[in-house]
Amino acid sequence: MDEGDWADVQGTILRGYRVDHARHFVLKIDDAARARTLLGELVDGGAGVPQITTAARWLEKPRSFLNVGITYPGLQALGVPSDSLASFPRSFQRGATDLQTAALVGDVGGSAPEHWIGQLSAGADVHLVLSLWVPKDLRVLDEVSGQLRAAFASAATELSCHDARAIPGDQVHFGYRDSIAQPLVEGAPPTKRPVRDVQGAVPAGAFLLGHPNQNGGGAAYRVLPEELSTNSSFAAFRILEQDVAGFEAFLTDGAATLGIDRELLAAKVCGRWRNGAPLVLAPEACGPSLPDHEINAFDYYDDEDDGSADDRFGYRCPVGSHVRRANPRSQPVVGGGGHLHRIIRRAMPYGGPYDPGRPDGQPRGLVGLFINADLANQFEFLMSTWVNGATFVRSVPGPDRTNPVRNISGDDVLGGVNDPSSSSFTIPLPPTGTDPARNLRLTGFSRFITTKGGAYCYLPSIRALRHLAGLPDPG
Repeated sequence: MDEGDWADVQGTILRGYRVDHARHFVLKIDDAARARTLLGELVDGGAGVPQITTAARWLEKPRSFLNVGITYPGLQALGVPSDSLASFPRSFQRGATDLQTAALVGDVGGSAPEHWIGQLSAGADVHLVLSLWVPKDLRVLDEVSGQLRAAFASAATELSCHDARAIPGDQVHFGYRDSIAQPLVEGAPPTKRPVRDVQGAVPAGAFLLGHPNQNGGGAAYRVLPEELSTNSSFAAFRILEQDVAGFEAFLTDGAATLGIDRELLAAKVCGRWRNGAPLVLAPEACGPSLPDHEINAFDYYDDEDDGSADDRFGYRCPVGSHVRRANPRSQPVVGGGGHLHRIIRRAMPYGGPYDPGRPDGQPRGLVGLFINADLANQFEFLMSTWVNGATFVRSVPGPDRTNPVRNISGDDVLGGVNDPSSSSFTIPLPPTGTDPARNLRLTGFSRFITTKGGAYCYLPSIRALRHLAGLPDPG
C-alpha cells in the first residue's frame, strides 16, 4: 500500500481520529434504489450531506468524521448479485447473531444475541452501521446527525442509535488507559505520536483486502467483482457493557484473599498498570506513565535474551492477563504467534464516569469497531482461542519443572466467559527449591463484560461504495 491508496480507504481503518464523541446509527434499508443513491451521496458529500472520511492527508482536522459498514443482509438488500454475495467469507455471511458465531466469540448466556439491545438481535434487519465521530463540540455532533438523518430518511429506518464519549485521560470505565497498543500498519499514514513497537509494522493485508498479508501472501479473500475487493475490510461492531462495580469489588476481595496490593492485582489481571505502563517493564510499581515511544517497547519471549527481559513464564506479567491474551507477541502460542491475529480497535466508552461513592446502576461500557481483513482468522480466532480458554500457550519447559502451560488457568478475567463455578486466574510466582509450583490463584468470580449488541460489517473502499451506488435494480 502506498499514499495513492489512502483516498480509497475508509479513514477509520488506518486512522485513529482522537475525538471526544461518537454516534453509531443502526439502519434497516427500506428502499434499495434510494439506499444506493445515499451511498453515492455520502461518498461525494455536499448539499447538506456529510462526506465519508478517507485515510487521505488533511491540512486541517475535519469537524467530523463519517464511515459506513454494511452487513451481509445489507448487501442483499442493496441488490448485490448472488455470485458476488457468495464470494464473501463465510464468517461474514453468518453474521454476528448466528449461533455458531455467538458460540465462537463467547456471546452466550446473558450475552446471547437474543438479549441484545437496539434491535440488533434481529440480525436480518440490520443493514447499515453509520459511524460518526466528532472532536469536542456536541453541537457539531447534533448538527451532522441531523444532516445524516435527513439524508437516510427516505432510504432506511433508524433501528437504534448508540452514543459514546471519551473519558479524560483516554481511559475505559475499568480505570485503565486505553488505545495505546494499536498495530502499526505498513504504508499507513504517519501518526503525530511516534510509537516504538518491537513487533514491527503489520502488513496492510491484515486489514485491507488486495494487499500482501501477515501470512506471507495475498489477502485472505478477494470478493467479486474486483471493485468490491481491494482496499475494503471487515469489522465486528460491538456494544460491550462493563460491570465496573463488580470488577472493583473483585479487586478488593481478591487482593485481600491473596494478600497483595489491590492495584497490583488490577495490573496483573490486565497486564498493564492502570496508567498503561506494562508489567514487563514495571513489575513492582507503576511509576509515571511512559511516553508513547516506550509504552509498547517490550516482549514476553526471546530465546536469545540473557534472561533479564524474558518473561515466558509470566512472573512479571501473568500468562493469562488480558493484554497478553489479546496480543501474546513472541510467546509460543496456538495459531503461530501474536503477529498473525492482530486487530484494530476503534471503540470509545459510553455511559457516565463511574463514581464508587455514588453507585447509580446506569449502563456503561465500550462501543465501536474491531477491524480486520479476516473475521475468522483474526477477531473470531482471538476471542475463541486466546481470550476464552487456557490451552493456547505452547509448552516451553524451564528449570525446576517450570512451564508457561502450568501458569495459566481459566478465561480472560476482563473479557472472558466467566462463571463463579469455573472461573480461575493464576498469578505465577518464581519457583523455589522447596516449592516449584507456588502460584497464586483466584476463583469464583463472575463475568465483567456483557455483550449488548453486535453486527459483522463490510467496510467498502470508496471505489466499492461507488460500485454499490451504481448497481442496477434486480431484473
